[in-house]
Formats: sequence, structure tokens, C-alpha cells
Amino acid sequence: MTEPAPQPCDLLIEAGWVVPVEPHGVVLHDHAVAVSAGRILAVLPTAEARARYAAKETVSRPDAALIPGLVNAHVHNPMTLLRGVADDLPLQVWLQQHIWPIEGALIGPEFVADGIALAIVEMLRGGTTCCNENYFFPDVQAATYHRHGFRARVGLPVIDFPTAWARSEDEYFARAGEVHDAWRDDPLVATAFAPHAPYTVGDAAFARIRMLADQLDIPVHLHLHETAQEVADSLRLHGQRPLARIDRLGLLNDRLVAVHMTQLTEAEIALCAQRGVSVAHCPESNLKLASGFCPAAALQRAGVNLAIGTDGCASNNDLDMFGELRTAALLAKAVAQDAAALDAHAALRAATLGGARALGFEQQIGSIEAGKQADLVCVDLSPPETQPLHHVVSQLVYAAGRQQVSDVWIAGRRKLADGRLTDIDQEAVLARARQWRARIAAVRPA
Repeated sequence: MTEPAPQPCDLLIEAGWVVPVEPHGVVLHDHAVAVSAGRILAVLPTAEARARYAAKETVSRPDAALIPGLVNAHVHNPMTLLRGVADDLPLQVWLQQHIWPIEGALIGPEFVADGIALAIVEMLRGGTTCCNENYFFPDVQAATYHRHGFRARVGLPVIDFPTAWARSEDEYFARAGEVHDAWRDDPLVATAFAPHAPYTVGDAAFARIRMLADQLDIPVHLHLHETAQEVADSLRLHGQRPLARIDRLGLLNDRLVAVHMTQLTEAEIALCAQRGVSVAHCPESNLKLASGFCPAAALQRAGVNLAIGTDGCASNNDLDMFGELRTAALLAKAVAQDAAALDAHAALRAATLGGARALGFEQQIGSIEAGKQADLVCVDLSPPETQPLHHVVSQLVYAAGRQQVSDVWIAGRRKLADGRLTDIDQEAVLARARQWRARIAAVRPA
């Protein structure tokens, strides 16, 4: 009997180790991933893959781990241009006396496009292939992500005061509808409602968001229980904690991506689990602003879907998801007083499939499985910093750095090859960022 002819495919990625994330806890030694038309065809031993597939392109990385692309579950990416302008300040001082005045003077389509381009460069170089965006001018955001072939869930902002994007509640909703309609069928860019926070959005707007999110079948991306002050103010103004108010308004459900969540009772954790809420944990931003500690291990134990985000570069100050998932794992142990809390596999899952699930993308990305989009990242484990190699996932979480990312694909399209961007002019992006430095300095509060 003759052997069947090899099946054609676009790409074969051979790796020393494949970490599929699903099934949980599995590491596949000397495996390959076959890709065609942007989707994963199969995950199988390298020798078998070579016999079964005739690939147009083969990338061999025997010293690397192949992981799903990292999902940054909460970003304000235009704020890369504000990196470092107002450090070492508490949240409300940072926001009201520094960030909002600068944004008020400069925010516009050009600021948003250039800030996102800089963020995309940083994210790709660090193995992030998808983000959950929350900022103004979502039309410009979507166009910029689309132009660079980057996967994103773009927030449709709603806030109770006029901005350069919209002047009234009705205008926020009208423009949200226009942006959603323009991008509803895009393969990489989708939308979500992004009301800023309970302290900047009224009940009537939240009620409209609940109705429209259900009609449009999109998530709601909301800062929630970020600080103790937010909770105290809500009790004073509304007679209930923010989570209870959001629940009363019908938004505490499986569409909600609740960001930060540092102030939670056991009953609130249980309620989030019951309602299917996803939590976007941003440990480094919370630490830097002294906002509090998200009880990540307790949320995970209760069955709440946990995702990881960096927040914006003005409060972090980077988009380094390797650093973020390591901080998340370490902080969870300290908060829970349990060294076994949020172990390496759970942390990596939160940064991949957990983020995909929060964004409503879990059928497309977040794990290395046949049929899913080929959002993939190679991490070189041969440098001294990750040797000797006893446990691949432990090294990825506790020892590896984003500088070890060698290759990145989004929907099967190679975005980073041997550490170099394939289709973005990095120097042009950096030149634009340097121009913004002078413009920001001219309006920066003393």
C-alpha cells in the first residue's frame, strides 16, 4: 500500500515544546502546529507532521516553547504617549490633576492613532496578539488595529461629561452605534461598550448599555471596585456598593468584564461566579497606584473567569504581559497567604484563554487547538535566564522575559520573525512618539 500524499498547508511551526493551554496543564515535547488559511489544522508530533503535511513555509524552533498569543484584557493604548508623565501619585490625583488635563489639551484622532501604533509595536515584540481597548475615538482605534493586522476588542466609551469624542449622552450612544456598525463583520476587530466607571456613569446610561449590549451581543468593559474610596463614595451617594448597584441595573452577567476588582467581599466573589462575570486583573497598575489587591486566588477558587491586563502605560508603565502574569502569580500567593495559589499553569491560562473568554473570543483564540485562529508565539528558552529547563511553564511564568519572544503570528500571518517586526516601520512609529514628547511637555501641568 502506498503512503498517502502529504496534505498541503501554509505553515508548519516546529517547536521544542508546545503549550496548548487546553487541555490544562499539558506540555507537548517536540511537537508541531500545522496552519492553513489562518487556522490551526493540527497539533501533532514533529516527525508525524513532516510526513503528513507539505508546508509552503516551515519554521523550526527546537529551543522554543510555542504558546497561544497573550491576551491583554485591559488597556488604554493611546496612553503609551503618556508613559511616565505623572508617576508616584494616588489614582484620583493622578487622574484629575495630571492625566485628564493633558488629554483635554491634546486628545484627538492623531494622538489616538500614534499612541496605538506605538503600543502595537511594544505588544508584538512582547508576544501579545490581542487586547481589550478602552479609550476615546474608537473609530480611529479600530482603523489603526485593522491597518496593522492586530486583534482587538475596541471599547465604545460612555462617560457623564463632554469630551473631544462626544458632548452628550445621546451623542456617545449615537457614535457608539456608528462605530459598531462599521466594524461588526471585521475578522480581527470587534467592539464592546466601555462605560468608564460607576462614579462617572449614571443609572440611565447604564440601563441603555444593558439593553444595547444584549441586542448587539457584545461585552461591557468597566472599571469596577478599583479603590476603597470608590466603594465609600458609592455607599454615600447611592446607598449601596458599586457591585450591588451594577447588579441592580442588570449588568452583572456573563457579558461583564470587570476591571481591577480590588475591594471584594466573599459574598461578592460568589455572586460574580454565579453570574458568569469575568475579572480583568491588573496587578502592576494597582500596586503602582496603591489601589488595593485583587483577590485573584479566591476568584479562581470560586470559578470566576480570571483574565490579566496591564492597564495603560501611564499607570504601569509598560505593556509587558510576561511581567504582568509573573506579578499576578506572585501577588496572588501573598494575598492568599498560600504558596500554591495561582500556579504557573493557571497564570498562563489567565493570560491566554482567560482573556479570550472575557472578550468573547474563546471560540477563536486563547489555546492551541485545531480549528482555532493561529495566534501563536514562540518563546526562546535557550538563554541563560531560562536554563536549566526543568519545567517549561514555570520558566515561562517565573523566569522568561518578553525579550525572549522570537516569533509571533496573528491569524497565521507572521508579525514578528526572529525578533524583528515584519510589516511595521518601527523607526517611523518611534519618530512620531518623540514628536509627541515635546507637545505633551508644552501642556503638562506644573
